[in-house]
Amino acid sequence: MKVLGADIVTDDMANIYATFKGSEDLPRIAVGSHCDSVVQGGNYDGILGVISAMEVAETIVTKKIPHRHPITVMIWTNEEGARFDPAMMSSGVITGKFDKNKMLASKDKDGITFGEALDASGYKGDEKNRMNPKEYMAFVELHIEQGPVLEAAKMDIGVVEGVVGMVNYEFEFIGQAGHAGTVPQRMRKDALYAASEAIQYLHRELDKLDSKLVYTTGRIICSPNVHTIIPDDVKFTLDARHQDPKIVQQVVDVIENIPKELAKCKVSYRKLWSRKTVAFNEDLVDLVEKNAKEYGYSCMRMYSGPGHDAQFVADILPTTMIFVPSIGGHSHCEIEKTSLDNCWKGANVLLKTILDIDKK
Repeated sequence: MKVLGADIVTDDMANIYATFKGSEDLPRIAVGSHCDSVVQGGNYDGILGVISAMEVAETIVTKKIPHRHPITVMIWTNEEGARFDPAMMSSGVITGKFDKNKMLASKDKDGITFGEALDASGYKGDEKNRMNPKEYMAFVELHIEQGPVLEAAKMDIGVVEGVVGMVNYEFEFIGQAGHAGTVPQRMRKDALYAASEAIQYLHRELDKLDSKLVYTTGRIICSPNVHTIIPDDVKFTLDARHQDPKIVQQVVDVIENIPKELAKCKVSYRKLWSRKTVAFNEDLVDLVEKNAKEYGYSCMRMYSGPGHDAQFVADILPTTMIFVPSIGGHSHCEIEKTSLDNCWKGANVLLKTILDIDKK
């Protein structure tokens, strides 16, 4: 990007901005994604959006395509939240969703704070370099779908209308530890068994709701986690997502109606975080669909299940996303892949969309 003539800066949350001047002094068009990954993740999540944005910029510069607005290629920091909670940390701070001081205090499993890691990274810049709605006019993010829908429908492009709402809760079960060989089954307070009953309860009740609801028990912590000791403290998380706020509220109702005691163990829960359904800018969504069709690519409108930096940016700027298919629906794993042909098609739609926005 520097070789092509970009002015490159970082902000106080280590987000990277590579800006190419336009022919006029106008607000910037931002395009990009993230480079961080989950543990044992793949090679396409986030990074494809960054490479595609760089390819768009390189094409515009090398082909000398006229553009009035400056174009900024962006890389967001800590989108995944894999090492430091929460996900989409830096875009959340920039858009006012998260308190910066609390984010800097977030710790990894080794007790290192995000602030300490930020200082050591060499990418910490100035707050004045942050994206802000006075200097930017739009943001577009290309991303892999991370699911099987596009491939199953034999579609080249996902026209993303928004991001679904979600809730994330942690449940805790308190029992009584004891020797695995001496306490009769009828006298036990097995916290792991209680947790298993709760998971069955949640599946049973949530399955009665809308068929498009997705939910996951993604993390289980069992204490003391020793094969000769009856578990006395078990925690698990529930992640539930749906486009309709009414369905999300029904999920909360199911959670709040969970029995206060299961298998003689005390049951409690707490909300870790939530997000509302976010709708992207209709004009930009229409542009993506128009451009996909003009190229002759098959496309479909859809909402994103995963969260993305774009959903936070949508609160301060007109925003949209472009999805490309994930082979087998695989993501957040090492076999994550998107065909080269679909990567190319996504980049083409991205380029045309940026150029169309520039005409506005």
